Amino acid sequence: MNKHHYVVIMAGGIGSRFWPMSRQDFPKQFLDILNTGKTLIQWTFERFSTFIPAENIYVVTSQEYSEIVHEQLPLLRKENILGEPSRKNTAPCIAYISFKLQQLDPKASLIVAPSDHLILDPTAFVKVCLEALSFVGKHNAFITLGIKPTYPNTGYGYIQYEQHSVSDNVYKVKTFTEKPNLELAKTFLASGDFLWNAGIFVWQVKNIIQAFEKYLPEMYDVFAAEKEKFNTTEEKEALHGIYPLCTNISIDFGIMEKADNVYLIPSSFGWSDLGTWNSAYENLEKDYLENAVAGDNVIVIDASRCMVHAPNDKLVVLQGLDKFIVVDTSDVLLICHRDKEQEIKEYVAEVKRNKGDQYL
Repeated sequence: MNKHHYVVIMAGGIGSRFWPMSRQDFPKQFLDILNTGKTLIQWTFERFSTFIPAENIYVVTSQEYSEIVHEQLPLLRKENILGEPSRKNTAPCIAYISFKLQQLDPKASLIVAPSDHLILDPTAFVKVCLEALSFVGKHNAFITLGIKPTYPNTGYGYIQYEQHSVSDNVYKVKTFTEKPNLELAKTFLASGDFLWNAGIFVWQVKNIIQAFEKYLPEMYDVFAAEKEKFNTTEEKEALHGIYPLCTNISIDFGIMEKADNVYLIPSSFGWSDLGTWNSAYENLEKDYLENAVAGDNVIVIDASRCMVHAPNDKLVVLQGLDKFIVVDTSDVLLICHRDKEQEIKEYVAEVKRNKGDQYL
């Protein structure tokens, strides 16, 4: 293992599209969505710990989730759990870990990864990550991992790339497009030179900090002004001064879409961002009528193509439904057609308007 290789796992989201299982006080990254015996963040940590030293793995999360991270990842040093005082999207989160690491190790290379993605082929994943680390170790380059699209998904970002590689399996990025409409997604798929954006980035820390200075100078200035306090007892107090001054912006919009040194590695490691109940459905075993059931006490009668998630200690009998999402928790039952799953966020907003925060 290379002592200059680091990873930051981003675990601050609230996963509202997985409601009612995912809640504001216990979101999806801390849940066993697919009934595997491990939560999504536990799988993520395990993948990286095979080739990144455990002391070089960090988790950035909301302060309110720090204790959950500590409970679920007992092998992670407590000081490597970084609590953000507020949610400001991915750019401030990445600025935070980057300035912190620069103070610790000026030679640091960093993998940035979400905490809640599914990767079915960890061996292929590790191989691609090591290829990316090798490339950024020799070049001032930002690597993103691209996934070959299998259908015109409108919930993913797309990356267009040059057809001639600059190095073995590394290609220059031409454009980023965030969540296109269906017609555009179909065009991208047909063209053959677009990949899904997996949201996993690799770079040298010193180079991403230079990019913050160039493309997000105001954010750079507020972090740079307090950088001496990182890795000291004053770090937490400094963050409370920094975060209110930060724009709410993603690293994709803030830097990746503007920088001219962004490269892509086409990747195939059984990836899903597990962003919706349909993506869970796609990755669960199905019965002969194509029902995907997570729960030990579910009886399905004359129902097909349904996604069912229920507690193991509760009997659920399902009859006559076709292509529905059925999610049962202790206090909420959701029954929703699978074609309407993108509207679950709107249903959550409706619940908030009518019932307040009690069920969120």
